[in-house]
Amino acid sequence: MPDTSSLEATRILVVDDDLSVRSVMQALFLEEGYACCAVDGAEAALDAMRLTAYPLVVCDVRMPVHDGFWLLEQMREHKSDAAVIMLTGFGDTEAAVQCLRNGAADYLIKPPKANEIMRAVERALGRRRLDLARQRYRRSLENRVQEKTAELSRALEHLQSTYSQTLWTLVAALDAREHETGDHSQRVARYTLSIARRLGVAESEFPDLERGALLHDIGKIGVPDAILLKLGPLSQDDWTVMRRHPQIGFNILRSVDFLAGPAEMVLSHQERFDGTGYPRGLAGGEIPLSARIFALADTYDSMTTNRPYRSAVSPEIARAEIERNVGTQFDPACAAAFLSISGEELAEMARARELPAI
Repeated sequence: MPDTSSLEATRILVVDDDLSVRSVMQALFLEEGYACCAVDGAEAALDAMRLTAYPLVVCDVRMPVHDGFWLLEQMREHKSDAAVIMLTGFGDTEAAVQCLRNGAADYLIKPPKANEIMRAVERALGRRRLDLARQRYRRSLENRVQEKTAELSRALEHLQSTYSQTLWTLVAALDAREHETGDHSQRVARYTLSIARRLGVAESEFPDLERGALLHDIGKIGVPDAILLKLGPLSQDDWTVMRRHPQIGFNILRSVDFLAGPAEMVLSHQERFDGTGYPRGLAGGEIPLSARIFALADTYDSMTTNRPYRSAVSPEIARAEIERNVGTQFDPACAAAFLSISGEELAEMARARELPAI
């Protein structure tokens, strides 16, 4: 049973089929001031967690009936926010690595020393506190965006200008988050409209093009700063998270009627003409024209501005790289329209300080 002598104590759940291990762990945690409950199997652990919230679970990997991997999977399905430390036998490093991949905070080789256990507990609880803080921050940002876009939808019925200023506040916040790409959204909006004019796109479509370009990275509110502002190349796991941002942005915008067109552009802005992009792997004309146009504007601006992980290249090198990827990454017609814009015109658009009309 959990220690009820201190209702403020952090609760720890020990899961192990070995009674001696459970007894030693429980005695150690109680001595260190934690409230501790010990159970003999994974199903009993789930039952305990349904009744009581445990910030930390210490679990054996190898147990009869259901092992520690099964418990981790069940916790993930139930969206448990508990940190998990796995106990594994000596030499079973493959199991330990698999535990970390499945969401465990740490692992210890059995039998662990008391000081090793307590250091692991402190690390896991500290990491959990940071993760929960990040989740609260992300939810707060998402709620703020949803509130603002809902306000925009209502305001559109009364006065065009009431949502325009709010959009600019949001765009400025998005640009400010990626510190070294300030005004990125404004520049790509200008480039996008310039390409569209050369393609003969109807002026009536320009408002949606502007809004889509300005809000293209809204989904990055769902990307942790540790990935978004990482110094150096992203890992495969980092890219898995980063590639979610078009879908996140689409989900945010699609419920707002006047942002339905921009939402589709946001969803498709990382697609490639040859079908190797994401998130849907669209190719050629399957990709909305707005996204095919925007891809050129975004690539040029990304290459010619400093990023946390690399320095800018010259406009000439950027244009050459775009020309090299015509037909693979870029629509040939859209690329021809972009390449018809002189370097002087692009430089003037990059320097401009006036805000596009949205």
